[in-house]
Amino acid sequence: MSSNFKNLYTSNNPPLEVILMRGSKLESIHKVHAVISDKKGRVLMCAGNPEYKSFIRSALKPFQAIPFVSSGASSQIKDSTTSIALSCGSHSGSILHTREAFKILWEFDIDIHHLKCPLKRTSPLEHNCSGKHSAFLATCKKLNWPLEKYLKGDHPLQIEIFRKISDILEIPIENIYAERDDCGAPTLYMKLIEMAKLYSVLSSSDNAELEQISRAMTTNPIMISDHNRFDTEVIMASHGQVISKGGAEGIQCLCKVNEGMGLALKVEDGSKRAKQAVGLHLLKQLEWISELRIQDIEDKVLNLPEGVQIDVKGQLKFQES
Repeated sequence: MSSNFKNLYTSNNPPLEVILMRGSKLESIHKVHAVISDKKGRVLMCAGNPEYKSFIRSALKPFQAIPFVSSGASSQIKDSTTSIALSCGSHSGSILHTREAFKILWEFDIDIHHLKCPLKRTSPLEHNCSGKHSAFLATCKKLNWPLEKYLKGDHPLQIEIFRKISDILEIPIENIYAERDDCGAPTLYMKLIEMAKLYSVLSSSDNAELEQISRAMTTNPIMISDHNRFDTEVIMASHGQVISKGGAEGIQCLCKVNEGMGLALKVEDGSKRAKQAVGLHLLKQLEWISELRIQDIEDKVLNLPEGVQIDVKGQLKFQES
């Protein structure tokens, strides 16, 4: 994408704005960039800058789960789709979630002390990334890779994940830039259009492992976050037709199953409520979910206090030649 194209595109399609009103007074404005890509990474629709760069954070999880599936580790676990879904999720740490994470470790005879995600309440199993970490360890055990330092960028597991991402995005592996996420695992710094491309491939059924991951996420939505949380509610409201996975600092990725289109958005100031408001606004614009169900999600997830109102201004626009 040339810089001329980018500048033209940005000026023709300004970022979305999320306006928060308290009573009759303006309290906050959030600026949001959003882009829809096809499997080839072409911009289909956009608002703001499709090349805006940020860390993908937890929206990377379905792609970090690829070695868990491709190694055959996941298929050793009873009801493996539940375990695959949990490995992609940012869960609430309920008993349901912690049991599933423990089941992965138990199946591979891995002691809980190997988990390197931060301690949450009484156990690292309660951490929202424990599914991903348990799947990482199970993959290492299956492939006879060391369980120690499984989060380091030079560990065979992380090198394999970077290789998979570089294959999907068709970029050299040395162009992948990683930093430590809050749970200790690497997360990647990338353009919004690259995030959207990842999700377009996730939705397309072209890749055998990602097709399995996609199916696990849509059939086990409770494992992706929890009731009354954005990702689970979106997957449930769409009857498994839309995959939703958020990340910290205002990252949200979505895709329509079997459509080969991915949507990625980033709130510049990292606001969670702004990304959720924009996510619902765009789901309505794209008609991926009915307005009635979107209202239902809004009531459960945004849960605004009396007298507070959120309004999203702007739309995704088609690419202009």
